[in-house]
Amino acid sequence: MRHVGVVVNPTAGRGRGARVGRRVHELLTARGTKVEDLSAPTLAQATDRARAAAVRGLDALVVVGGDGIVHLGVNVVAGTGLPLGVVAAGTGNDMARALGLPRGDVDAAVAVVERALHDGPRRVDAVRVGTPEHSAHEWYLGVLSCGIDAAVNARANRLTWPGGSARYVRALAAELAGFRPYGYRVTLDDRTWESPGTLVAIANAPWFGGGLQIAPDARMDDGLLDVVVAGPLSRRAVTGIFPGIYRGRHVHHPAVQVLRARSVLVEPVAAHGAVPPAAFADGERVGPLPLRVQVDPGALAVLA
Repeated sequence: MRHVGVVVNPTAGRGRGARVGRRVHELLTARGTKVEDLSAPTLAQATDRARAAAVRGLDALVVVGGDGIVHLGVNVVAGTGLPLGVVAAGTGNDMARALGLPRGDVDAAVAVVERALHDGPRRVDAVRVGTPEHSAHEWYLGVLSCGIDAAVNARANRLTWPGGSARYVRALAAELAGFRPYGYRVTLDDRTWESPGTLVAIANAPWFGGGLQIAPDARMDDGLLDVVVAGPLSRRAVTGIFPGIYRGRHVHHPAVQVLRARSVLVEPVAAHGAVPPAAFADGERVGPLPLRVQVDPGALAVLA
């Protein structure tokens, strides 16, 4: 009998997560799987429970919710052989989109989990991020933001409506009111980009912000990061190129570059502009710059 740990974010999808979680338990149990509920009142407590269960022995960890709960799962299983299953029940679901998993169909999502448990998981890249002075790090799967994209993410997290990318649009409008370019030094494998800037996003997957295609050519299994940088854009210019992010057209703007690397160091440079905001990864706060980012090819097994 397979033994699967399940972590549910009950608040995901405006409360839909709890209902989806119950359905996941029903479906897995009905097919003869031993299901261990590892959910907890906070994500930190759920992380502790999931790690303890993984040490005791699981065949897979399945997370139910949005990108925040996927981020939790990645930080439990990345770098191990334990596979991660995802049942998307959030408002953005960028990670499920990037992995080609069902969104809004719990029965189909559980069917994918069961099929992959039988056939074997898919290996994708995961990304380590931490301060350059220490070896401690956390993992992310999608996109690390450390420009106006991060400031907008922080503001969007404080909003209760609307959902998906519409909340990101509302947050951007508010954030632009006091915006001025930030100062950066971005050191990649074989080059350095140093400039006043508007946006720095280090992507392992194409989407963030509930469907915004920030890095349209990013792939989760190529061993590379797509580093999207934008020079000092005016408020008017930011507003002008933002709609193009939905389809990835912003990468054709002359102020925007997409660079590729395996390792990236992002540092603030006061001489070039304002101090960049604290970085976010998969929509979760990571912390202030400087940060070192390193892709780890094939570090994550996913039930996909």
